[in-house]
Amino acid sequence: MMVVRTVAELRAALRPHRTAQHSIALVPTMGALHEGHLSLIRHARAHDGVVAVSLFLNPSQFNERSDLERYPRNERRDAALAEAAGADLLFAPSVEEVYPPGFATSVEVLGLTERFEGAARGSEHFRGVTTVVTKLLCMALPDVTYFGQKDAQQVVVIRRLVEDLNLPVRIEALPTVREPDGLAMSSRNALLSAEERHRALAIPAALDAARERVIAGERAASTLVEAGVARLHASGIEPEYVSLVDPDTLEPIDTLTGAGLLVLAARVGHVRLIDNAVLVPQGAPNPRRPLPGKALA
Repeated sequence: MMVVRTVAELRAALRPHRTAQHSIALVPTMGALHEGHLSLIRHARAHDGVVAVSLFLNPSQFNERSDLERYPRNERRDAALAEAAGADLLFAPSVEEVYPPGFATSVEVLGLTERFEGAARGSEHFRGVTTVVTKLLCMALPDVTYFGQKDAQQVVVIRRLVEDLNLPVRIEALPTVREPDGLAMSSRNALLSAEERHRALAIPAALDAARERVIAGERAASTLVEAGVARLHASGIEPEYVSLVDPDTLEPIDTLTGAGLLVLAARVGHVRLIDNAVLVPQGAPNPRRPLPGKALA
């Protein structure tokens, strides 16, 4: 696996593949690779001609300095895991390479970013995400870019970004990878104490509680949300938000008539975790494209 650190090196490494019309896949990461990231790389390896993985801890999307400082960093480990999963190329730029002196441009998607993660983490969070993703797409010019569905709102925002700016790349979201006990894989899980790790299981259990209500025939969004909140409260967790929304617009829905996206965020101790699930009532039309999360009903 080749490791490059500048945009010029990245483009030079990809140029022969582009000339040969090989499909170029990009898997953007911030490091601390886990099975969720590796599943994206393996999928790209199986479906695309060349697989590039970016490794960049983007400071502009962290609203809490302590969160950035605690983020795990081990490039040697991440590089070994990426290579074993099938990556051909690792792009590991410095902050100065991505944001050179005098950098003064930002990319912002309005309408989808002000709620949920945007409200909880501040407007600078999604501005940092959309700016760095736009830069990565322009740097690598991939044919397809893969994201994990755990970050459901991010996937919706990036799809809107690509559509609005006519960027020639296909955005694919792959299913959330979970621990054997159901907790969504995240680099933040390592920050949980043993007691917090056990309590965190209330998060996927809250999604299951809503799923069970859908299977039983419940369609009222308020009742489905209440089922999830009650399960969190039973474990002493106060959610930041739990909401059932339209999977494409993130607008709240009152009644589940088709696919609905249940989004959730909560702190367990000092660790903030997010998760989501797509709820599809029996007999409803299948979603027109893969949605963030996992169909639970």
